[in-house]
Amino acid sequence: MLWLTELGTRLKEARLSKGYSLDDLQEITKIQKRYLVGIEEGNYSMMPGTFYVRAFIKQYAEAVGLDPDEIFEQYKHEIPSQQTEEVAQSFSQSPTRKRLKTTSTNKLMESLPKYVVILFIIIIIGVLWFFFSHRPSSEDESVTENGDSFEYEETQLQTPPVKDNEENEEAEEEPAANEEEENEEEEETGQVISAGEVQPDGVTTIYNLSGTDKMHIRVEVLGDTWVSIRDANGNEQVQPGIYKQGDVVEHDSTANGYARIRLGFSNNAKVFVNDEEIKYVQNVTTQNIIIQLSEEQ
Repeated sequence: MLWLTELGTRLKEARLSKGYSLDDLQEITKIQKRYLVGIEEGNYSMMPGTFYVRAFIKQYAEAVGLDPDEIFEQYKHEIPSQQTEEVAQSFSQSPTRKRLKTTSTNKLMESLPKYVVILFIIIIIGVLWFFFSHRPSSEDESVTENGDSFEYEETQLQTPPVKDNEENEEAEEEPAANEEEENEEEEETGQVISAGEVQPDGVTTIYNLSGTDKMHIRVEVLGDTWVSIRDANGNEQVQPGIYKQGDVVEHDSTANGYARIRLGFSNNAKVFVNDEEIKYVQNVTTQNIIIQLSEEQ
């Protein structure tokens, strides 16, 4: 008892030298106050076990600035030894927990095959039910097959006459259509506009018109440009001037057999002869387009 009292006295003196009350030490170490009092009085029986006695003494010594190892060495005969009791309890309890776990696992493994078999049987029953519920009866299949065969034979009997009639009608229509196309080709007389011949001045191109006895000039204006049309004598045939987008300048030059078309900005105008467009040979801004009507031989 004397050694225990000396240990408690030494710890208490160290606490008081730090200026700690038991409440302060409880806040620092998180050890309940009653256990701190038990350590100072040497009353270890109130502790939950020998492990906690040594652990609390260690925390107490560290909190008041003492070396725990020195304390344990100096008072080793009075401080309870390592937690023999707790170790024994631990060993005695561990097999129980293992047995419980083993027993639980064994029960689960024993029950698992039963659940698998039951689930497998349910799946087989579901598949069989689905198969038989959606399978058509043999009577329906025979009726369907017979019905299809009957309809097919009936269609085959009715189809050939219709097809022969259609072929005969098509054969009769084709010669008539060919004759009409040949007659139209014979009636059509296409005019011919020669390739333009560029003159030495670099702005004049002459075109010869043949295969027709008329010469109707039309100029479609796409943007601001100067337009004039003259005959072979230089006489103006239309009002010369700057025409705007959308304007159309026309003149029937059949009687003259000649037309000289002056374009100030040729890219803004298209020239037509009897509704056929003249293709420019030159890519110049200002052009003179001369069209001459050839006399029929």
